[in-house]
Amino acid sequence: MCILSFAPPVTHAHFSNPLSPMFILRRPHLTRHLRFSRNNRVASAVSAAAVRQDATLWTPAPLSLVESAAESLFHISIDISNSPDLVASYTRPGQYLQLRVPYVERPSFLAIASPPSFAASNGAFEFLVKSIAGSTAEILCGLKKGETVELSSVMGNGFDVDQIDPPREYPTVLIFATGSGISPIRSLIETGFGADRRSDVRLYYGARNLKRMAYQERFKEWESSGVKVVPVLSQPDDGWRGETGYVQAAFARAKQVSDPSATGVVLCGHRQMAEEITAMLAADGVSNNKMLKNF
Repeated sequence: MCILSFAPPVTHAHFSNPLSPMFILRRPHLTRHLRFSRNNRVASAVSAAAVRQDATLWTPAPLSLVESAAESLFHISIDISNSPDLVASYTRPGQYLQLRVPYVERPSFLAIASPPSFAASNGAFEFLVKSIAGSTAEILCGLKKGETVELSSVMGNGFDVDQIDPPREYPTVLIFATGSGISPIRSLIETGFGADRRSDVRLYYGARNLKRMAYQERFKEWESSGVKVVPVLSQPDDGWRGETGYVQAAFARAKQVSDPSATGVVLCGHRQMAEEITAMLAADGVSNNKMLKNF
């Protein structure tokens, strides 16, 4: 999931005065009244915008882990054991929340990487965060264990896997992720969606090179659950013998969609990748409502 930031629009009120200059000179007390009313209206508008901005319920929570996951990517774990409502609000892989760091008003939107069961049993949310220069995410990745951040409530509908159930009717599931977009895909795989009861489940996971590819230590576990992992490197080091280029190109070379009506798709990552894969599979006859996204 891409990291997004939103700020409420600032509107500027403009006022015109239909009164003649002579009338204004003769009635100075009315002029003062008009100015006072105008200032009140502007102040009220600013106050209302501030209220809308602060309407989000923020929960303070300490960091329990900050460590490198890959080049420019960080594992972040946040202790939410004292926030049972927050734990309970995370029900489906692909959901996300807003996160604020100290002294920075603008939040980051982050997909939760750990499955809902992990939050329930361990009282923590885990994230895979890309450190982008000048962003809230960069500040977050520079914090230390024990420092406090603020979390919004869990948001979004996540991946609606009911659309590709039961497994016997959708034996093929194609999963596509790039960069930190693997974060909610991890949650999906580790939550489980009947991959071991399907005949063809493939994960095409794209990164620049192996140094930028997170979760490699989880690949064997994912494959044992029924997911074939296909790493795709756009700028591989010498000696790489796997798939190269972009995810959509690697998939186009393999294709092998035997029955579009029995195929489900999950996408998370770069917009261009998602758009090209969607167009490619739609042209092959895969239904749009069987292509799952978390936004």
